[in-house]
Amino acid sequence: MSAAPSPVKTEGPLSGITVIDLSRILAGPYCTLMLAELGARVIKVETPGTGDDARQFGPFKDGKSAYFMSINRGKESIALNLKDDADRAVFEKLLATGDIVVENFRPGTMEKLGYGWDVLHGKFPKLIYAAASGFGHSGPDSKRAAYDMVVQGMGGIMSITGQPGGKPSRVGMSIGDIGAGLFTAIGVLSALHHREKTGEATKVDIGMFDVQLALLENAIVRYFLTGKAPGPMGARHPTITPFEAFDAQDGAIIIAAGNDNLFRSLCATLDRGDMAEDPRFASNPLRTENVEALKEELEKTLKTKTIDEWQAILDGAGIPAGPINDVGRAINHPQAIARNMAVTMEDPDLGTVKLVGNPIKISGFEDPSTRRPAPALNQHGDEIRRQLG
Repeated sequence: MSAAPSPVKTEGPLSGITVIDLSRILAGPYCTLMLAELGARVIKVETPGTGDDARQFGPFKDGKSAYFMSINRGKESIALNLKDDADRAVFEKLLATGDIVVENFRPGTMEKLGYGWDVLHGKFPKLIYAAASGFGHSGPDSKRAAYDMVVQGMGGIMSITGQPGGKPSRVGMSIGDIGAGLFTAIGVLSALHHREKTGEATKVDIGMFDVQLALLENAIVRYFLTGKAPGPMGARHPTITPFEAFDAQDGAIIIAAGNDNLFRSLCATLDRGDMAEDPRFASNPLRTENVEALKEELEKTLKTKTIDEWQAILDGAGIPAGPINDVGRAINHPQAIARNMAVTMEDPDLGTVKLVGNPIKISGFEDPSTRRPAPALNQHGDEIRRQLG
């Protein structure tokens, strides 16, 4: 007889962890959003009067930034001027109660404020320090300013994005900031595990430029092996074929036959045994070498039916395929709804606001359909001060 399942916990696995969040705009706040989604208490320390710059970024609804709300839901806000002695005293009490401090200032800023890693580690030896910046805390460019667009350009990702022969294209979301936020979160969780084992707190140093290079993976390997920098390939994979968007009767459908068995199954499903027997297409390297010829043959057949018709046929054969959805179709897809990827937040001024959910699903922990709202500037200032005595 199997044991009864454990009751689902309403608090996340990081419950009991307190994050002091000095970050603003996107990279750092995205890291702390993930930590908050996993149950950490995140106290956002903002500049009095203006707060996080993202509060001034659109889109707006009734004067409130949806951009800010989407990245800072579930956090608390206290406004502190770190050049004011009284506010510094409050901040240091916060640090004494915290597990992690996260910042994404330009390197050197925290040192100027008197809160660099060496000082903080000396005063608060259990406090983990996480910094996300454009180029990290070392190297000749460490003091340079950077935004997402700058590191997308410098980090090589724009050079492989877009259509062959076209101008370099920005990735359609802020991959520089989001990538840095995710890697910062990974670093923080690793530092927490290390502290649990050893008692030692560490510094996590993430450079957005480094992250862009790390995310290039296959492109970097191809460059090192060939000595030639790759360029954009549109919707095609550089080394797996067929693995791209193909024209059907009413638009494009993506087919990803990632190995020889899947390719043979695709040929059988399309009733194109001739392609399976064609020596040009006998292996993945040969298919990649003859990619244009293969695409021409596939589209002869694919153009005879609609996307929906082919989707049903290919799904039935177990061949990875799918339409190119716009954002609305993607977030309203039945799979997205079933996985709780569209959640709501009750804002005190705007009422119900829809946001994207948390993709991290952990057994034994609740994944609620609602989230706590993003804070107004200094909304929790008085309460936090009372808690600190």
